[in-house]
Amino acid sequence: MTNDQKFQWDAVYDVAVLGFGGAGATAARFAADSGAKVLLVDSAPEGHEGGNTRYSGQMVGAGTDYEGLKNYHEHLAAPLKPDKATFDTFVEGMANMGDYFKKYLDVEPVSMKKLLAGTPSTAYVTEYPEMPDADSYDAYLVHEDIDDAALWKILRQKVLDRSDQIDVWYASPAKHLIQDSTTKTVIGVQIERDHVLRNIKVQNGVVLAVGGFENNKEMIQSFLQSPYLSPIGTLYNKGDGIKMLEEVNAQLWNMRSFESLGQFHGLSVRQAEGKRSTYALNVFWQESSSGSVVVVGDDGTRYFNEAEMNRHGHIYNHGNWVVPLNQERPYMIFDQQKYDELKNEPDDGLKVPGFLDHAIEAETITELAQKIDKDPATIKNTITEFDFMAQQGKDYAFHRDPATLRKFSANGPYYAIALRQNMLNTQGGGRRDEHSQVLDPDGKPIPHLYEAGELGAPFVNKYTTGGNVADCLISGKIAGENAAATKQALPVFGGQNLNEATINENFDAKSDEAGDQYPTAGNQYLGYSNQGMGDGVVVRTTVKDDGKIENIEILKQTESDDYGLKAVKELPQKMIAANTYDVDAVSGASQTSKAIKEAVKDSLDKIK
Repeated sequence: MTNDQKFQWDAVYDVAVLGFGGAGATAARFAADSGAKVLLVDSAPEGHEGGNTRYSGQMVGAGTDYEGLKNYHEHLAAPLKPDKATFDTFVEGMANMGDYFKKYLDVEPVSMKKLLAGTPSTAYVTEYPEMPDADSYDAYLVHEDIDDAALWKILRQKVLDRSDQIDVWYASPAKHLIQDSTTKTVIGVQIERDHVLRNIKVQNGVVLAVGGFENNKEMIQSFLQSPYLSPIGTLYNKGDGIKMLEEVNAQLWNMRSFESLGQFHGLSVRQAEGKRSTYALNVFWQESSSGSVVVVGDDGTRYFNEAEMNRHGHIYNHGNWVVPLNQERPYMIFDQQKYDELKNEPDDGLKVPGFLDHAIEAETITELAQKIDKDPATIKNTITEFDFMAQQGKDYAFHRDPATLRKFSANGPYYAIALRQNMLNTQGGGRRDEHSQVLDPDGKPIPHLYEAGELGAPFVNKYTTGGNVADCLISGKIAGENAAATKQALPVFGGQNLNEATINENFDAKSDEAGDQYPTAGNQYLGYSNQGMGDGVVVRTTVKDDGKIENIEILKQTESDDYGLKAVKELPQKMIAANTYDVDAVSGASQTSKAIKEAVKDSLDKIK
């Protein structure tokens, strides 16, 4: 929107960062370190901010050989060509990621290649080993673990450590950029705060870090030609950045580029729309794709090699690696022998919890086809062809490893599980230069507008582990520092001075991170933990005069609504009954259990 009409500004900041994920947290932190007063907003409520960074494996693309990394990524992009200056800046950042970890994250980087050496998971560090200089690529961790939000917690804490310079607003989605109609300078942003649209004047720069459009069905259909894809990460990436970029006539790029992950070629058990996928590390769950099992597409036929490990959703296709054409109603079909193998397989952390609970059972293939609304003749022919190839020891259709082929049993029962392709993240957004400035259709920077993270990321074709998280750190720092730089005063047009602002004195722009206060009475002690998948846990433990635990109250937690909430409900009672914090974790909620146990221990340690 433009400032053709005179605005009543509700607050003034030097920099506004839209999106409190990995890129937004980084941009806000570095803008504050450059002396700016920063407003950082997110559409998610507290405890659900963090974007896809919170839910990622926390792996950060890295290396030390600049030329090798550059050559490897050029081959990943081929036959497409990324913008040279932006691309070179990204590669330079990866080549110096070790120093970044030590200087800005205060940790020694842990090499994924060294940590996983000798295990099948190594393949997901260097996903394209056949390409030149693939060995130059590594992924760094902040400690020897993944999927525990450790990196996100560091990035979030860097923001909280600067609370005197950074105001944080949760559940406050950015709606519109405010652009001067004459100079095309972005001079502010309109944010919905407590269901009221607030006009925020921004003196030096706005950073768009709101992520992609994984949860916007209309955009998924328009840009990816799919009706719906199941989100793995945050549910709050709804394409708001794309809308704001279109408002200011920004040039868009990489709109077709997106990543997947999961079982087979990036599938998971079909969930109701609007729910996060049940994705686990099932990309390595080889037992699910070996033996008497096939995956069929919408017409009831096979459409890919089920036993081939996908590369972030990309599978081999005539010399290239691509995300396959999305099927709206794919199914996994298997027999009783496969069912028993999956049921009795030890849980090594790779299999999908409760996977077989979703199985549809039938006594015949014809009955099964009818239950899953497929043509019985087609399904029977698919199984017959597969059985023939299994007997021959050669998959003529998709070249599946002969060791993974086994004929279906001649007798039922047979099973089917409804699947849906996962959506890890989208890459499309505004075209950006090496300074993280957003460009217009003529390739010129839109004044005072910057971009970081998955919105407009530089990945144009194949993608490898940790690339987006690395870009969050690299582009976030560049965008934050450039947005904070003091800009020249805007010219006066028609008697209107854009450098002056009329401020709404009745609006309180205080931060949501003002700090919580929790009262205690006699024999009550507070405990804290920064573990878990949320923003930390606060407990209040009450003890009897003899020191035994009388009550445990969880005063603050933002864990997940499924297994995490189960731990929140069950663990305090178990601790009271056992009179100790050291009880067994709740199955499926190890990180949440760890956080609650640590917080209760912290409270008990304060007893004199």
